[in-house]
Amino acid sequence: MNRFDLTPYRRSTVGFDRLFDLLENNARNTGDNYPPFNIERRNEDAYRITIAVAGFTSADLDITAQQNLLTVQGRKRDEASDGEMLHVGIANRGFERRFELADYVRVENADLKDGLLVVDLVREVPEAMKPKKIAIGGNELKVVDGDKKSDGAADAA
Repeated sequence: MNRFDLTPYRRSTVGFDRLFDLLENNARNTGDNYPPFNIERRNEDAYRITIAVAGFTSADLDITAQQNLLTVQGRKRDEASDGEMLHVGIANRGFERRFELADYVRVENADLKDGLLVVDLVREVPEAMKPKKIAIGGNELKVVDGDKKSDGAADAA
């Protein structure tokens, strides 16, 4: 198995530990592809995760969102069968899928329909974290039709 060694990058960077941990954990956990899923970007701040959970009911599924982590677990209850199974080709096992979420991403909605679990995510950056215009020398810069203009003495010159 080819592994990319991130040690040299860890030594020369500060504050990227979480990113390197995510990369290493993702490389370590690539073995199980059950259940299959899609990740879709719906617009700049909206995402959708669709997981194929055929045979699971909403009572069998547990969705947990905590800071920067979305966990989807499926636990199949033992169902009594009237007859003897000659072939079992439909997966009937539990699973746990983990999705690392970026900062300020929250779960907006979850829906189960036609064997697909759809989880909608939204990124909401707090006002305090959004970019702001900074006044230089008491003159606030404004953007008008893509041209920067300043209020005050600079206009008179």
